[in-house]
Amino acid sequence: MFRRSLLAAPLVLAAAPAFAQWVPRQPIKILVGYAPGGTADITARIAADAITKQLGYTVIVENKTGAGGFIALKQVAQSPPDGYTVGIGIMGQIAVGAVVPGSNIPLDLDKELVPIANLVGVPMALIVRPDAPFKTIPELVAYAKANPGKLSYASTGLGSTNQLAAEFLGFESGGLKMIHVPYRGGAPAIADVAAGNVDIFFGNVSELMSLANAGKVRVLALAATKPTPLAPDLPLLTKDIPALDINHWFGIFGPAGLPADILASLSKLFIGAIDDPSSKEALAKQGLESLRQDPAAFKAYILKDRERWAKVVKQGNIKAE
Repeated sequence: MFRRSLLAAPLVLAAAPAFAQWVPRQPIKILVGYAPGGTADITARIAADAITKQLGYTVIVENKTGAGGFIALKQVAQSPPDGYTVGIGIMGQIAVGAVVPGSNIPLDLDKELVPIANLVGVPMALIVRPDAPFKTIPELVAYAKANPGKLSYASTGLGSTNQLAAEFLGFESGGLKMIHVPYRGGAPAIADVAAGNVDIFFGNVSELMSLANAGKVRVLALAATKPTPLAPDLPLLTKDIPALDINHWFGIFGPAGLPADILASLSKLFIGAIDDPSSKEALAKQGLESLRQDPAAFKAYILKDRERWAKVVKQGNIKAE
């Protein structure tokens, strides 16, 4: 689907080689630490297709799953800093994992990797069991306060983004006492919410809307400051709790030591690919929004994100499995 749409796209990136001090002379490889079909994989393939089809530079996507996505990033870190091996890094790894004690991270994220470009983000959404007695965020908060220790939330494990999002909600709502129910993956967590066994769950809106549209779960609110094209009528969680703007981001990283000209050229290539009209159309269908951050802006964004999640981790005394 993406290839057909990109073939028909205007050559908006054709001017890119003019500014590039470094031009690829062999295929660029994007390593993705997650399975095909997921958000990280889709993001990488949209960018790869745009660069390959519009500029003629071959970009290949390889899935290297395992260790929470870190096998791929470790391989990126161990690759020569020549611009031909990069990888997808996500908020859960780079911002959350970095500040959760006990996280099994097999490399030094700041010393062995360099941010190239932050590509896209997808807002998280809060789903609830179909028969939940609350239909709005204020009603959920009131229910939790009236029933301390009764409201339960699912997550994909201790120290996960899902857990931190729920804890963030609790803290920003005045200190809700909730029961954490960890699972080994999003699918079983969502299934138990749909079955009514757990009350709430935070997940990427792009991964939840099909279930919501089928009536299996209810989406209570979108953790964003503006609507998503996937479901423009969803209530915004930030209207009730302004701090709950949770944009799960996906960026490109390279091995430390990338020369400045290669770093700058790669950043412009990938940002240009995401900015392509056909890429934007494909991203919108997945509920993804272009972030287009260059290396400096991306690095600053990571540090700010870590500060926010470090506060949540400290307040909740959260540790990884």
